[in-house]
Amino acid sequence: MFMDGPEPRGAGAGREGIEILRVSEVSEIIREVLDDDRLLDIWVRGELSNYKHHSSGHRYFSLSDRLSDGNPALINGVMWSRDARTLSFEPAAGMDVIAFGYIGLYAPQGKYQFYARDMRPAGEGEKHLLVAKWRRELDAAGYFAPERKKPLPAFPFRVGVVTSGTGAVFHDIKNVITRRFPLELVLSPTAVQGEGAEREIADAIRRIDGKVDVIILARGGGSFDDLFPFNHPEVARAIGACRSPVVSAVGHEVDTTLADLAADLRAPTPSAAAELVVPDRTDLLEGPSRERKRMGSALYNRLEKAALEIGGYRDRLHPRRLIARVADRREETSDLATRLTGAIATRIRERWLVLGGLKAAMEGRNPLALLALGYSVAERDGVVVKSASEIDAGDRLRLRFSDGSGRVVVEGVELGKKI
Repeated sequence: MFMDGPEPRGAGAGREGIEILRVSEVSEIIREVLDDDRLLDIWVRGELSNYKHHSSGHRYFSLSDRLSDGNPALINGVMWSRDARTLSFEPAAGMDVIAFGYIGLYAPQGKYQFYARDMRPAGEGEKHLLVAKWRRELDAAGYFAPERKKPLPAFPFRVGVVTSGTGAVFHDIKNVITRRFPLELVLSPTAVQGEGAEREIADAIRRIDGKVDVIILARGGGSFDDLFPFNHPEVARAIGACRSPVVSAVGHEVDTTLADLAADLRAPTPSAAAELVVPDRTDLLEGPSRERKRMGSALYNRLEKAALEIGGYRDRLHPRRLIARVADRREETSDLATRLTGAIATRIRERWLVLGGLKAAMEGRNPLALLALGYSVAERDGVVVKSASEIDAGDRLRLRFSDGSGRVVVEGVELGKKI
């Protein structure tokens, strides 16, 4: 029974203009409403409660907070096992966390919930977000651009080290360089962790820049918080402004800080950085010997190849081979001359036949040949008379025969009479 709304009319119908929705249609409308950019790919901070680690690997939880009026606010959430495998800590009830994900509708129970794809303790998580923001800003400013990278000198004379003056890192670098290629080491000491360490690190870099051929920025491994000063933009900008090339060796190989990205070269460990900045004197001393052997082997191969080539030329230029080749060429030339002579003779015969035909045709059309048969040609004043109508009685004509000519006077003209 409908108390305040319009009454329906039949199954699925009501008064004019009234529509009855199915539950699935209402859920779909709610789903569309929740499909808002403000609810997608968001970070949410809250106190973790109702936490359950299911045997399937899924994590179910609630995030709670306080509204502006002081009343509690709560949202249920889930993290599927495929995402939960990437967690760097074990969540527990009461923790202050930040979670990344989106708000969606869980239609079977008719409720919305938070689908988490990442979760971190609130303090560390906020630092991760801050580092991500700094990375975008420094990248946009060009501090990580490959074209900014400076090459390392092949044979440095002075190497500067920016690290703690009391830790083992400097001694490790010193031992490696002393063993490989003894040279002058200059320490620019600094705090490498703790509050304000980023300012000390940046100052230590600027203090030694330009006084050495290459700088090693180093510290041992540690947690994300321990390495946080090396993610500070002040350190990255100090590296980017250096005239001397900088090799960064901060933490372990799996750790990548913004200082690593800003440096000209990154080493996985401080000892590896020392190996990168100086050559190995053993290799340098053995280098000439290896090069001499390589050149000797190459020269021997060249001489051997030349000897084979000379032997081949000698065989090809042997007198008996030359005589045989000349005889072959003469035989080829004689055969070619015979074939050429025959072709020319054939062509001449063909041309004579053509010329004979042309001669017979020309002689058949020669008017002098007709005169030899008894015909004559009448001319008046050098012009051939072709018709009796062209002459009158008394005209003087010249008759041309095959063997001479004679002059006559026309006594009369008869027209229209055929011979």
